[in-house]
Amino acid sequence: MSKNTRKVFSKETKAKVALEAVKGFKTINEIAKEFEVHPTQVGLWKKQFLDNMSEIFETKRGPEGKSAEELESDNARLYAQIGRLTMDVDWLKKKSGITL
Repeated sequence: MSKNTRKVFSKETKAKVALEAVKGFKTINEIAKEFEVHPTQVGLWKKQFLDNMSEIFETKRGPEGKSAEELESDNARLYAQIGRLTMDVDWLKKKSGITL
């Protein structure tokens, strides 16, 4: 006797199935047959998609994966470097006698 193994679907596949279900152009049964998924699973993924789709827009603009604290420390480090470089340029101007 062979044991049935569960199919594991990638998040991309789940998203495609859920999006097709949300669009509403095809019935749940048609989508299930096309993606070889049980119709109940299509309904669950659609519900999960609709419940969590607002989280897509929660992230703020800026570099991905960085928290506010990391961005502030990066900014502080960069401003400190700008200050040092400005002082170096002023010192070089003074020593070389260049006026701009």
